[in-house]
Amino acid sequence: MSHTTDPAGRKPNHLAGQTSPYLLQHQLNPVNWYPWGAEALAKAKAENKPIFLSIGYAACHWCHVMERESFENDAIAALLNASFVAIKVDREERPDLDEIYMTAVQSMTGQGGWPLNVFLTPEGKPFYGGTYFPPEDRYGRPGFPTLLAAINDAWTTRRDEIEGSASDIVSRLKAATAVPASPAGDEPVGGKHTARAAADLKSRFDATWGGFGPAPKFPPHAGLALLLREHSRSGDPATLAMVTTTLDRMAEGGMYDQIGGGFSRYSTDERWLVPHFEKMLYDQALLVPVYIDAWRVTGKPLYRRVVLETLDFVRREMTSPDGGLYASLDADSEGHEGIFYIWTPGELKAVLGPEDATLFGTTYGIRLPGNFEGKSIPNLLGGSPPDEALVTRLAPMKAKLLAARGKRVRPATDDKVLTAWNGLMISAFARAYDAFGREDDLESARRAADFILAHLAKDDRLLVSYRAGKAHLNAYLDDYAFLARGLVDLYESGFDRRDLDRAAALTRTMLGRFGDGHGGFHFTSDDHETILARTRSTYDDAIPAGSAVAAETLLRLALHLDDVSFRRAGLATLAALRPMVDRAPAGCATLLNASAYAEREKVVEIAIAGPRDAPATRALLAAARACYLPARGVAWFDPAAGPSDLPLLKGKTLSAGKPAAYVCRNYACDAPVGDPAALATALQRSSR
Repeated sequence: MSHTTDPAGRKPNHLAGQTSPYLLQHQLNPVNWYPWGAEALAKAKAENKPIFLSIGYAACHWCHVMERESFENDAIAALLNASFVAIKVDREERPDLDEIYMTAVQSMTGQGGWPLNVFLTPEGKPFYGGTYFPPEDRYGRPGFPTLLAAINDAWTTRRDEIEGSASDIVSRLKAATAVPASPAGDEPVGGKHTARAAADLKSRFDATWGGFGPAPKFPPHAGLALLLREHSRSGDPATLAMVTTTLDRMAEGGMYDQIGGGFSRYSTDERWLVPHFEKMLYDQALLVPVYIDAWRVTGKPLYRRVVLETLDFVRREMTSPDGGLYASLDADSEGHEGIFYIWTPGELKAVLGPEDATLFGTTYGIRLPGNFEGKSIPNLLGGSPPDEALVTRLAPMKAKLLAARGKRVRPATDDKVLTAWNGLMISAFARAYDAFGREDDLESARRAADFILAHLAKDDRLLVSYRAGKAHLNAYLDDYAFLARGLVDLYESGFDRRDLDRAAALTRTMLGRFGDGHGGFHFTSDDHETILARTRSTYDDAIPAGSAVAAETLLRLALHLDDVSFRRAGLATLAALRPMVDRAPAGCATLLNASAYAEREKVVEIAIAGPRDAPATRALLAAARACYLPARGVAWFDPAAGPSDLPLLKGKTLSAGKPAAYVCRNYACDAPVGDPAALATALQRSSR
């Protein structure tokens, strides 16, 4: 949605030439925007002006609203240009800046969100901020022109007061990044914390509609994964019911795209019916593995179907010709949120004909007067979910509606390729292949990994973002941790040793550049641009905490490579983050899930020897992949190619000349088995 022409004949501002679609959306605003950088910061100091920093992202609905109402308004732009240096930031490219200034605004106002609008001193210190501001006084909020006048007056008449307040805020920001004191005792992060986290989730569980807490409801990826793991330990059916109820309702609601697959960002209501329609790559990446593991536990066809449809959506609509994966799809098209996705009975009839339109509309709740702005969001919340026979009958109708929908004005695509989010999606594709064996999914994971390694990696250093032939920005902890874990998942699916070796190389760089010397990790590298504070990644948010994924990756690499230094580093991270786990265990769900790999006696190692394409080998691999195991390592090799130096494969070979599987735990292996049913039984025992 980058504007390249303007009917008013406006000249581009300083955002021209950027690659971020979000920044390019604003390049023809009358606001004299600058990107974050030395030029803008120097201008603020030279002219002794405060900075107006506006942070958002391309798929953000209220960012678009504020642009239309204020940033495209000549009178408001004149106020900004006269008294401020205006800087635009894409939060997806600069999560370091977003975290700092979001934390500052939350400390000042008690809330946050996007667009994030912050007023800074010329040195970048925040002194006032908020989210959406209307173009005039309304909704109990000051109008943006009123606010600009008040800030300018305060800057002119009460400068010392503003400087003092800004310094206090910065001091609090820096204090929040200090290394917390280790608690007394030496109890490791693990089972008791997981049980506490599960109890916390249970106390907030919506037994009717699933999810945790009131609307708006965000998909609780990490919490559901934790509950699956806790259920495998306890066998408690109520714990599993929290997972299945939530996954069922999300898959049946309007937050899931019933026609095209894939999930919107969140639900505005408790029922998962009316979503905020933007589609983020990371939500697809994080929900797919949860549905896969829930399928492994329950065998529900719905979960498999959701996984495959979601991956097909990502492949169809969020994948570049070269295999890189795009960041997001906008919530809006034709200036309205969600209009691309909603239907009337008449529109169904025009595409499907009367009989099929009636069946489809009845099944998916498409009726008058509609459930969203006079039309209907397709959903399955109003009746019994369709059985498999009806699903089969509806499939060609979905295909016709998808083709018809494709002729509508599409939501804009933010087609930048982000290393971290691609790492998450590589994991999702690889894990889906691991479970269901679709070659397209393995190929998608492989192509995305090859794209990132070709365009955003050099000498074991990474960059953040790629678009229009340009890669830039020094990478963050998430880029290293998520990509390295993705490569480990890709190895365990495709068994290409190069993936494991590259994951190890990136992890060593991560330890050297981001480690804090106490077992934890900074979010930025030791050679990153100097900003107000060097933050740490500790709690899960919309995406997992980078430090938690780092811990998991370290422990899994240690398992595959028998690397003592990786294991020590992973254990040190668990120990360093224990104060945060003690304080809010449910907020550290990804770290708690990673802690399963620290308990060697519970980690299941599966080694399979045999020709890759031999039916017996494939049957053993399928049996190994069908079982839910909270912590496992899987390796395969063909003895005919020579011995492997990987620890999981040493000493393993064919059994009586036939493919064989070895199940090992805590440095001891069972006798090899060649029967897939016997392997499944052994793994079921190991899962308890």
